[in-house]
Amino acid sequence: MTAAPTAPGRLGQPLTPSEAQTFLMDLDDWVRARRLELDELDAAALGAGRGDEISADMILSMAVWQAVQQRYQLLNATFDGGRVGPIEAERLSTLVWGRLDGDLGNGLAVSLPEACRLSDALAGQIQTKLALIPGADASAARIKQLRANLERVRDQVDLEPSSSRDAARSTLGGLSRRLEDITARAQRGADVGGLLPPLEADASVFERDLIVGNSQRRAARHDLEATRELRTELVARAAALTSLVTLCVRTVDPAPRYAVPDVEALGPVPNTPAEIEGHRRKLERVGQALGMAEGAYAAALAEHRQLIDLLDGLHAKAAAHGLADVADLKASEQQARGVLGRQPAPMTVARSLVAAYQSWLTQLLNQESA
Repeated sequence: MTAAPTAPGRLGQPLTPSEAQTFLMDLDDWVRARRLELDELDAAALGAGRGDEISADMILSMAVWQAVQQRYQLLNATFDGGRVGPIEAERLSTLVWGRLDGDLGNGLAVSLPEACRLSDALAGQIQTKLALIPGADASAARIKQLRANLERVRDQVDLEPSSSRDAARSTLGGLSRRLEDITARAQRGADVGGLLPPLEADASVFERDLIVGNSQRRAARHDLEATRELRTELVARAAALTSLVTLCVRTVDPAPRYAVPDVEALGPVPNTPAEIEGHRRKLERVGQALGMAEGAYAAALAEHRQLIDLLDGLHAKAAAHGLADVADLKASEQQARGVLGRQPAPMTVARSLVAAYQSWLTQLLNQESA
């Protein structure tokens, strides 16, 4: 299972261009790999007739993945190929460590690193439920995964407040002792298959509870601090969305048509409790408008990327069959790549040309097999 990348810096600490570039590359790999893993888990569950068993976890996993993928698009647009000044560096930090939007349930508001760790925990939980760790060394692989799980839990325990940290450490200690006992039994040649599932379930639930508990404590901070934080995030998101709009308009045609809300027009956060609540509601409406626009522009860019990936995959298939240089197929590929490489790329034409290349390849493969 793909592990979440380590996020650089912390909230309020600007990211350097090199930190941002490394994190964005790792996050891009993680987003792609996690979607593939979730698709494979979902297919395996449906194939085994166990789709209902993991339905809730899969829905939450997909919601978390979508929120992370959308934030990645904003980060990538803000990074803009490395053109990062002091303002962009601060926005990148805010986008990494600020709260994600999305329907995550139970009022859950998590940062990007927390969402990635939550996705890791959920994927591990689904994998455990389906018992999808194959091979002769299944127990060893599961023990190794449990160790990684408990290391993530250890990091999360350190974030607990002093009032609950000792209890969390005690629970972690109990899980660690159970794992060491199972490891010792396995090393002696004992069958530990029956001991692993309960420990895997307990570790996953504990990790998820810690992540959710941490997010709930943050959500319960003083209203003034939370509203100021929300405003800062929205300002950064609006600026990032402006970059995303520019990138999208430059990349695809037609591009979505959404106005970028002006957060600054709402003025500063007031200090009185009665006014703070009303101001926060206005900010939340702005956040919803930003979310709609972000989703539309991110989806448009994602489709362009997907068409390129599909064309690359089809070309690789053609090459594997020795068909890549067939005149009609090669001309179709060149035409499709030429249109996809335009700025902006006419998407209706691009879809048709990629589909045409796929049709050519299908015909040639059918002729080859005839």
